[in-house]
Amino acid sequence: MSRAMQELLEERGVVTAEQVRRRMEQFEQDFPYRGPRVIAHAWADNVFKQKLLRDGRSACAELGIELEADRLIAVENTPEVHNLIVCTLCSCYPRALLGMPPTWYKSENYRKRVVRAPRAVLREFGTLIPEHVTVRVHDSNADMRYVVVPMRPAGTEGWSEDELAGILTRDALVGVTVPKLRARR
Repeated sequence: MSRAMQELLEERGVVTAEQVRRRMEQFEQDFPYRGPRVIAHAWADNVFKQKLLRDGRSACAELGIELEADRLIAVENTPEVHNLIVCTLCSCYPRALLGMPPTWYKSENYRKRVVRAPRAVLREFGTLIPEHVTVRVHDSNADMRYVVVPMRPAGTEGWSEDELAGILTRDALVGVTVPKLRARR
């Protein structure tokens, strides 16, 4: 449907294919790094983290990030709870924070299975959550998006926000993986 809309807009002279291509390139360069930057800042600044958990949209606005949804709800992983994001109806996703959604996120298979068998889906991503940890699945919609605040890995004390952002991936901010500790740069 989006391709048909683009073709219609091009046919009517509203946009050119080149404009769309440039915008997509800019989107892919800028947006995927916003989410890791926000979460790294939350890890480094507890006051900001509390703002993010209370009102994600306004916390992001403090960093100059305007979101497309009315609400951004940040959910924090803890030793007792692991959060996972889905949009069961379509593919609502915080694009301004995480870039374009991956194909698997939009797939009917993921959208159905993650609600019924979240631990099985997590295992397919290589994420093993201990049985004593509660897995919570959050369903986005047109007005409300979610982002996961993963647990900060031990051993990252004293790391800069750039270093912290370097271990945060889109998949961790959706909850299908957890940040992996890498050697410092």
